[in-house]
Amino acid sequence: MGENIVDSWNIQKYHRGTYMEIEDEIAIEFALTVVIQGEEYATMICSPSALEELVIGFLASEALIRSYEDIQYIQLDSESGFAYVELFTDLPERSYGRTKRFIGSCCGKSREFYFDQDVKTAKTIMKKHVLSVQQVFTLMDTFQQHSEDFKRTGGVHQAALANRNELLYKAVDIGRHNALDKVYGYLLKNQISRREKQIVFSGRISSEVLVKVSKIGIGTLLSPSAPTDLALRLAEDLNITTVGFIRQNRLNVYTGQSYIQEEPPLIDIR
Repeated sequence: MGENIVDSWNIQKYHRGTYMEIEDEIAIEFALTVVIQGEEYATMICSPSALEELVIGFLASEALIRSYEDIQYIQLDSESGFAYVELFTDLPERSYGRTKRFIGSCCGKSREFYFDQDVKTAKTIMKKHVLSVQQVFTLMDTFQQHSEDFKRTGGVHQAALANRNELLYKAVDIGRHNALDKVYGYLLKNQISRREKQIVFSGRISSEVLVKVSKIGIGTLLSPSAPTDLALRLAEDLNITTVGFIRQNRLNVYTGQSYIQEEPPLIDIR
């Protein structure tokens, strides 16, 4: 990515009965205000990396765009912390507040969403693919081996877009949703097919994370951490395979069990 998201800070560290003065590495926190059609739409607290991908993914998550071609231009002013966006269509009226609880229905099943944008953009995954257990372990091992910023600071989240055998793009951010939006933005900007792709994620599988993955339109979510019950109910509803606690040759398949097999079949289950 090329951008620096880590700063240094002089601290006193206590270890085994001894104080020492050292220089520690701290994750940078950055405020980015998104201005759309001249209107300040939102301010995101994020890491100052992959900001264009973040803005694109955010616009898609907010149901303001469907594809990268819906954007007329994006101008980033990282010095002042503003992103200026012009769309080819006007901003829709926001009839619901961003914190209003909203109950929606889709594909004949009731779902409980927190924001009206989720109802507009959450997708039921119609086509899925099978991964072998070994492919899951390999992807997670690669993901964790490339966790330099987390190892340096302990203060960031990671999300990656992967095919069956390798990571295609990895995003880092202090915000877990921002990391996923960066992946979403990268996918849209580069017109990458969602077919046979998965999201590898560093954090807990919450309902918010699960909905974000469904918005991206990818049907498999891999994590070294735990899920919540609402996330799993949504995963079943949205037809997303969730695999958690991927650690040291162990894993739990919570939903979509038929899509994680000891050995991949010759023909995928569709």
